[in-house]
Amino acid sequence: MLYLNEKDLLKIGIRWNETIDNLEKAVACLDKKDYAQPVKPYLRYRNLTNRIIAMPAFVGGDVNLAGIKWIASFPGNIDHGLPRAHSVVVLNQAETGVPVAVINTALLSVVRTASVSGMMIRHFLKARPLQKANVAIMGWGPIGRRHYDMVSEIMQGQIGKISLYDIRGVDPKTISGPAKDQTVVVNSWQEAYADADIFITCTVSKAPYVDLKPKAGSLQLNCSLRDYKTSILDHTKAIIVDDWEEVCREKTDIEMMHLERGLQEKDTKNIADVVYHDAMAAWPKDMPIMFNPRGMAVFDIATGRYFIEKAKAMKVGQELE
Repeated sequence: MLYLNEKDLLKIGIRWNETIDNLEKAVACLDKKDYAQPVKPYLRYRNLTNRIIAMPAFVGGDVNLAGIKWIASFPGNIDHGLPRAHSVVVLNQAETGVPVAVINTALLSVVRTASVSGMMIRHFLKARPLQKANVAIMGWGPIGRRHYDMVSEIMQGQIGKISLYDIRGVDPKTISGPAKDQTVVVNSWQEAYADADIFITCTVSKAPYVDLKPKAGSLQLNCSLRDYKTSILDHTKAIIVDDWEEVCREKTDIEMMHLERGLQEKDTKNIADVVYHDAMAAWPKDMPIMFNPRGMAVFDIATGRYFIEKAKAMKVGQELE
């Protein structure tokens, strides 16, 4: 059984176009119903803002693995100099259930999350080509920073500017990469929102705050799921979810839209609709598109498979008996 940690994944390297390509293969399994993914249970105790989530799944096709991610999210860790999230992924042979790998790092989750966003950006720019796009990233924690890396790589030559905002501030010394000269730190989310062609939320917000009309024809990537007030539905009907059953609970923006505005699953599109059925091209060009990902275990399994194949080829990691 192969054991990988964060140092191993960093040694392998993150190639965003490859990780996005890899997830598109997993989406093919979703489209063909060649997967299994039960609703994930949440473990809460004492401080109910904390949670540990079990995320099991099977992915067929070229992935052909089962597994589970056990991820802890403790928002208060940030105040104590600890990462908010810790996770372990266990991968099993699909045919026998024999464990084949353990990946002990939350970096896998971060890569998965940013790669799903990259997949949406790829298809957005296919449906609505832009010579130069303004990108805004709200939140400068691990997920926000990896989104920045991802955007910098996959949108090279297409970036007008990247605006960064975090309620705790953004240290300019932490900004690096090919888009550094096109990056600005702003003083509020509103400053970046008005002219953002791609607006990405990577926050730990406990309550929605985005209450303004988005830029016409923009892509709203609602990665943190508790940032938008239900008034967003006054400005768009183009709503995408990864998994309705998962995302319409736990007081997410989608659940609030469901409860307060009557949003139903039939009113939304899913990832397979976007990747394999050109859903984005069907909406009017000036209508903002909003993507709401709860996080699918099938993508963690597929990302895990990607890294273990890379690790074997590069002889990275430790074989356990």
